[in-house]
Order: sequence, then structure tokens, then C-alpha cells
Amino acid sequence: MQFKFWKHLAIGLSLTVGMSAAHAEKVTVAAAADLKYAMADVVQTFEKAHPNDKIDVIYGSSGKFFTQIQQGAPYDLFYSADIQYPRDLEKAGQAGGKVAPYAVGRIVLWSPVMDASKMTLESLTNPGIKHIAIANPKHAPYGKRAEEALKAANVWDKVEPKLVYGENISHTAQLVDSGNAQVGILALSLVLTPQMQSKGKYWLIPDNLHDPLEQGYVLTKRGENNAAAKAFAAYMDSPEARAVMTRYGFVLPSSAK
Repeated sequence: MQFKFWKHLAIGLSLTVGMSAAHAEKVTVAAAADLKYAMADVVQTFEKAHPNDKIDVIYGSSGKFFTQIQQGAPYDLFYSADIQYPRDLEKAGQAGGKVAPYAVGRIVLWSPVMDASKMTLESLTNPGIKHIAIANPKHAPYGKRAEEALKAANVWDKVEPKLVYGENISHTAQLVDSGNAQVGILALSLVLTPQMQSKGKYWLIPDNLHDPLEQGYVLTKRGENNAAAKAFAAYMDSPEARAVMTRYGFVLPSSAK
């Protein structure tokens, strides 16, 4: 009898472990590079609450992710710095759910060698400034907004010859941080990190100089049946995640103007 008891207990434990493993899911997220630090914090808190789930995040240019997803790249969730990209996926029938906004971003001037807090876009025409970094406007939303702001300030023609382009906004920040550019137009969410705050100062570019950086996410076709992907998407609207996003300078949908 005792042997049968332990045998049944072992079988029961084996089934329980098997069910737990079956419920554990992996989520692959394509995220705009401006989310590099904020998303890492959100993922950390999510995984503490969902220890069986693993969130892998790949950061890069929203435009490039859009193209990759169209071509079948294995992403479950897409967080774009421009909400239009997820909307275009939805219109094309390549989304696994409805598009939802998650934040509005801001752009800033930042420099480790000059006091950018005392600068404006007109300052970039200074002959002493030889190289200015922005993200590539062709596929990076932050680069497109930088171009719009420079044109609205009537300095584009003067500063265009000085521009060096990053593949995404995180790479653009690296160009300035490494000294390959004296100043850059970067994401507020990046310059608010402790690493960047200790190295330089920034000036917030007025948001009336460019279109809003309305950002949004969507489940992909691959992720539409992934319960963990749905749970993580919902978690972005939790008080914990919203507190993280606010800390990194994002304007949240409920308070966006």
C-alpha cells in the first residue's frame, strides 16, 4: 500500500511539473530603440510576477521591424515609436490583434561636451559644431521628427551637411556619447537614464515643431495565440509599468495632449 501511495504521488508530481512547463511561454518582442531602458525595467517587474514566462526583447528601428514582420520575422509583439507602422500591419491583415497606443515620446538636444540646456536648434548652425547626430529619417521615427523640427526652425539647409545618421535612436545616442558627434537629437527616454544624465545635459525640443511621436503596439499573427504575449501587452497598462514609463519621460495615453 505504501509503495502504491508513493507511486501515485510521483505520477501526480510528474503531471504537475509537466503542466507547469506546458504553461511556461516565451515571448519575443520587437521594440523601438527608445524603449531600451524603460522596457528592460518593465520586463524585470513582469517576469517577477510571471516567473514561468520569458520575455526576450530585440531593440531597433521601428521601420526596419515593420519590414521584417511583413516578411515573416518571428516576433510576437511589436512596440513601435510610430503608431502608424502597427496600424499598417493591421490594415494588411498581418496583426493578431488591435493596435493600442502606449506612449508619446519627446526629442531633445543632448551633448556631453557642450551645455545643451542653454542651446536651441538655432545653436546648431554655429560653425564650431561640425557633426550633429540624428536617427535615419528614412526608417526611424525619432529621426523623422528631428528632420521636421530642424525644418520648422528654418535651420535644416544649414545643418544638413553636418548630420551623421544612426541606424536607430539608441545607435544615435552612442554616436554622440562616443564623440563621433558633438551633439545629437535624441529621445528624452534615453537621456533620462543615469548613464546619460551623468555625462551631459539636454534641452527639450518644443513639440509644436514636429508631429507627435505617438507610439503604439500590436500582437503579430505569430503572437495572437501566445497567452504570455497577451499578458505582457496588458501589463504595459499596469500601475507598475506606467510608473516606469513616466520615469523615463514618456507621456502616457491618458494624459497625452
